[in-house]
Amino acid sequence: MDVGELLNYQPDRGAKRSRDEDSKEESRTKQKGSGRDAGRLTAKAELDSEEQRGGEGEKILENLMDQDGEDPEAEPVDEGTVKKMILTFEKRSYKNQELRIKFPDNPEKFMEAELDLNDIIQEMHVVATIPELYHLLVELNAVQSLLGLLSHDNTDILIAVVDLLQELTDIDTLHESEEGAEVLIDALLEGQVVALMVQNMERLDETVKEEADGVYNSLAVIENMAEFRPGLCTEAAQQGLMQWLLKRIKAKMPFDANKLYCSEILAILLQNNDKTRELLGEIDGIDVLLQQLSVFKRHNPATAEEQEMMENLFDALCSCLMLPANRDRFLRGEGLQLMNLMLREKKMSRVSALKVLDYAMIGPEGSDNCHKFVDILGLRTIFPLFMKTPKKMKKVGISDKEHEEHVCSIIASMLRNLKGQQRSRLLSKFTENDCEKVDRLMELHFKYLEAVQLADKRIEGEKHDMVRRGEIIDDSMDDEFYLRRLDAGLFVLQLICYIMVEICSAGVPQLQQRIHQILNLRGGSVKVVRHIMREYAESIGDGKSEEFKESEQKRIMELLENF
Repeated sequence: MDVGELLNYQPDRGAKRSRDEDSKEESRTKQKGSGRDAGRLTAKAELDSEEQRGGEGEKILENLMDQDGEDPEAEPVDEGTVKKMILTFEKRSYKNQELRIKFPDNPEKFMEAELDLNDIIQEMHVVATIPELYHLLVELNAVQSLLGLLSHDNTDILIAVVDLLQELTDIDTLHESEEGAEVLIDALLEGQVVALMVQNMERLDETVKEEADGVYNSLAVIENMAEFRPGLCTEAAQQGLMQWLLKRIKAKMPFDANKLYCSEILAILLQNNDKTRELLGEIDGIDVLLQQLSVFKRHNPATAEEQEMMENLFDALCSCLMLPANRDRFLRGEGLQLMNLMLREKKMSRVSALKVLDYAMIGPEGSDNCHKFVDILGLRTIFPLFMKTPKKMKKVGISDKEHEEHVCSIIASMLRNLKGQQRSRLLSKFTENDCEKVDRLMELHFKYLEAVQLADKRIEGEKHDMVRRGEIIDDSMDDEFYLRRLDAGLFVLQLICYIMVEICSAGVPQLQQRIHQILNLRGGSVKVVRHIMREYAESIGDGKSEEFKESEQKRIMELLENF
């Protein structure tokens, strides 16, 4: 039987029915059959059996016919199809606008046109499968028309447009055709898409599921564009997105997917971007972050999603603290007190609180925070964490190395920045209980020295193999090897050695004697410590001014002279 015969074939029982219709028909047949005689019932049974056999054949034929019927629709979408679709969209959009103006108080007059408009917007999702034709959306002004519909009175149309934009800007799709993606993103940014999205999100009522989904998809559009073009984060933040995100995060609403997404977008906006960090500081964003995090001071997040949101907010706070001006805002907002309390409470937030303190106190800009930390009795909190790495750390996804790195970095920052009475209080911590803190410091020194020596041995073996194969070890390879050494524990070892040379130069003979005594006992070497510190001095100050780099290197060399 060829395709033509299949198409002309007319099954006896007609088209397939839904499950409900079948059950109704079956019910009616039973009722009719109840008053018939046995012969009629036997005949019917034979007929049913015959129909059942024929029905299986019909189903196969129907499936084939369905597939045949789908073929014309499955034709590849080409330029002509897209142009036709855009033209239909423009016509329906114009007709809907015209009817809404003509009959503003009579929805029945424009409702059908609105449904037609919604239908064509749904059909346009097919364009997302061919990003190389995105230029047609721009050339035929469809992007501007879509952006215009974001202010439509009917939120269903608005949500449909957002849903379409979300699919068009899907990051995997954008990477399929860089050229088409660039054209689309340019047109969206030119049409102030972020500002329009923010206005829409203000309009939408998140207690309605469809509108909450609209907010989620709006955020997805922004995330997709930011991932494809990170440079637009500043512009997006300045178009009201930052204010809206902070407002939504602090809104007294039950925790949901949208709040989690807002925390994620906020962390993305602040990554490697001093302008957005400054903006957040200026609009009191540090206070908002601290208020939201204070919830986790005495309570653990209820779900994995809520834990993810907490970590996003901590990441956002760490990013902000890389801007010196925000360190002062953090100090005035009593951020140190909150982090100190979190360390004492031993909840899940303790891990991230330690990281925040590290960011707040590092470098000369952290001097005020270092002094304040000692004033609020922070030494009583940090040194127990230095003496013993908590076992719970691994449960919340942090390694011993990360924990020890943050604790050593905080102590090194305090040794660098503290003056006067606060510095004396810090140094006295190392002498108490028969210099137990020095013993722990030396224990960590040998632990990380061994780890780095193992990594160095592996790297030397790899270099030897490369030379034997005739490969050239260029600067990029050297950088890669250095990063591997840092990852193996070199950075923590550098911090430990820095603490060692600082306390040896503090004018407390007891500390210097204890360090040299343990080095001699365990076969350590002053030369090794000096070599590690010289290597540290060479890499210090990256990204800072040349003047800062030189002064730090000079200071470290002076410390080494007294070691």
